[in-house]
Parts: sequence; structure tokens; C-alpha cells
Amino acid sequence: MGSPGSSPAPCDPDRVRHTEFWSRMEDALGPTYHRAWASQFVMAELGGRTAQEALDAGVPPKQVWAAVWRALELPASER
Repeated sequence: MGSPGSSPAPCDPDRVRHTEFWSRMEDALGPTYHRAWASQFVMAELGGRTAQEALDAGVPPKQVWAAVWRALELPASER
């Protein structure tokens, strides 16, 4: 907790990146399918892991999203 007048604690950049990753996944695959896809679809580009496994192993969300983007052949506008 900060003292009165102090600035708020900085946002955790890793949490923001994960939030953005999941938002993009939901936009690409829909609210009911994105989590299932992330936990079931294995990608060679991620070392034979799913997106969820890669995130859990500490692979940066930006790198995981790039692999997902290529796997789903999404348009450049969603990169």
C-alpha cells in the first residue's frame, strides 16, 4: 500500500501481455472455443506444446500469439 499522494503501483507487464493474448484468442476463435483450442492444439513451432502449455512453461505471450497467428492463418491485421 502506498502512502496518501503516492502513485499507484505499476501494472505487471506480464499480466497485461497475458490478458492481451487471451483477448486476441477470444477474438479469433470465439468465447466458447478459444480456451479449448489453446489447451488442445499442439504446435511444432512451440516445441510440440499447446499454447497453454507454452504459456505455463514461461514462453512469452507475444511469441505464443505469433505461433497461433501463423497456425490459424489469420490476416495481417490481427498480428
